[in-house]
Order: sequence, then structure tokens, then C-alpha cells
Amino acid sequence: MQLRQHHAAHGVFLFLTAIFLFAALDATAKYLTAFFAVPLLVWARYFVHLVVMLITIAPGMGREIVVTRRPLLMTFRALMLVGVTLLVQLAFRTLPLAETTAIVFVTPLLVALLAGPMLGEKMQLKGWLATLAGFCGVLLIARPGGAMVGIGVIYALGGALCYALYQILTRKLLASEPPMRLLFHTALVGTLSMSLFMPEYWGGELPGLWHILLISSLGFYGGIGHFLLIRAFREAPASTLSPLLYVQLIWAMLLGYAVFGQLPDMPAIMGMLIIGASGLSLVMWRTPALIPAMHTESALEKQPVSE
Repeated sequence: MQLRQHHAAHGVFLFLTAIFLFAALDATAKYLTAFFAVPLLVWARYFVHLVVMLITIAPGMGREIVVTRRPLLMTFRALMLVGVTLLVQLAFRTLPLAETTAIVFVTPLLVALLAGPMLGEKMQLKGWLATLAGFCGVLLIARPGGAMVGIGVIYALGGALCYALYQILTRKLLASEPPMRLLFHTALVGTLSMSLFMPEYWGGELPGLWHILLISSLGFYGGIGHFLLIRAFREAPASTLSPLLYVQLIWAMLLGYAVFGQLPDMPAIMGMLIIGASGLSLVMWRTPALIPAMHTESALEKQPVSE
């Protein structure tokens, strides 16, 4: 019993560390969008992630890390995550950090809706009510006459939709693909796909040392965060960890204020609370369709209620 509790506590620590890294990734990405084109930042995020995996994971797995019997589905899934990263970073250019994070956190609600036609899973009445409440929370954040810029809200909702499709595809693939292979393919496809845009968005001049370090940190935050997340779900059950994912909303508010001097107004805070409560209620009810969003472009787990 004590050993099991020790593993659970270790899993919680790893999970919360990963959540902080994801929040730091988002804050860093938002800061950098003021200086660099978003496609360049997205490419750097996946390129550094790919290099980290090639150095640390690939030597031990060999060709198993890349060989798959479902290459088209793996590629499409990875492109959905690229879409998440691209759209959310575009949203960061016009929206505050906390509000953007909250809007993307409607992903579990979208998954619950899409899992019916895509996975054949039926959602109960309480699931529908939680989903409706969550979208009411989005309306409070992006209310007419508020400070939120319309195109940014569209980008954030588009990112949430891509993320929901990514998570559903992850559920389909987890039965045949190991997590590290899934993670490697997202880094590989992300790097290759965004490399197509590099000639247009990079003039050949290197950023300064400080910006190089920040750009490189995007890949480290994502890669290490994903790895810690996978390890956390091996140490502790999803029922213990999943409710903690909404700690990221708190980190987003704190980092948004510390780095950008931005605090949500009261209606936006109410909307964030409603979105968090709606998603958390689905976690607590263990709706089969639910795959919680761990961050704006989170990773993969083996548990049925977590991606």
C-alpha cells in the first residue's frame, strides 16, 4: 500500500511539473509572436522536439520508433497537432494568455461531441448539459463588446477543434502504436510540414542569443513535458491525475499577469470557471468519450479518459 501511494505521489509530481512546462511553453510562444512569424516558431518547436527524441529515445528503440502499419492515419493525426500549435500561436498574437488557454480547454467537450459519430460512443444527458455549459463559458469570455479580438477567438476555437480530432485519432492508434512512436511522428511530421514554409518566413538572419534560447526552449518544454506526462500516467491512475489538469488555467493566469501584465476581467473569469467545471465534471463522471486537454497541444497517455 505504501509503495502504491509513493508511486501515486510521484505521478502527481510529474504531472504537475508537465503542466507547468506546458504553461511556460504557451507563455514563451506568446512572447515570441511579437518578434517572429508564427510559422517559424512552430517549425522551431517541432525541430527541437525532434532533435531531443533523436538523441534520447531513438537510439534505444531503433527503427521501431518510426515504422508503422498506419502511416496515413499517423500523418493526419500529427498534422492535426501542427494545426493546434499554429492556430493557438496565431491566437496568442491578439488574445491574452489565460483566456486563450481557457477557450482551448473546451477540447474535452468537443471530443465528447465528436466521439459519438467518430467512435460510436453515446453521451448521457449530464454530458450534454456539461458541454452546453462549457460553451456558455466561452461566450462569457468572447462576449460581444468585450476586449477579445474576434479573429483570435476563431483561431483558438479552430485550435480546439484540431486538438479534439487529434485526441480522437490518438485513441484509435493507441491500440496498435506505442506512445513514443506516436510522439516521434508528431515531431517528425511537424518538422517536415513546417519546413515547407521556412523559405518564405525566414530571411536567413539569425535571431539574437536570447531569442535563440527562448525559441529553442519551445521544443524542450514540449518534449520534456510530453515525456513527463507519459511517465506520470504510468505511476498514477488517470482518475487521480485528470482533475489536476485544470491547474494549467491557474498557471496561465499567473504567467499572463507576470509576463504580460494581463488579468482577465470578472466575466472572463466566470467563463473560465464554467469551462473548468464543465470539463472537470466530465472527468469525474468518467464519460467514455472524454479525453482531457492537457495543454494547447498536449501529449499522449494510455488511460481511457486521457489522451
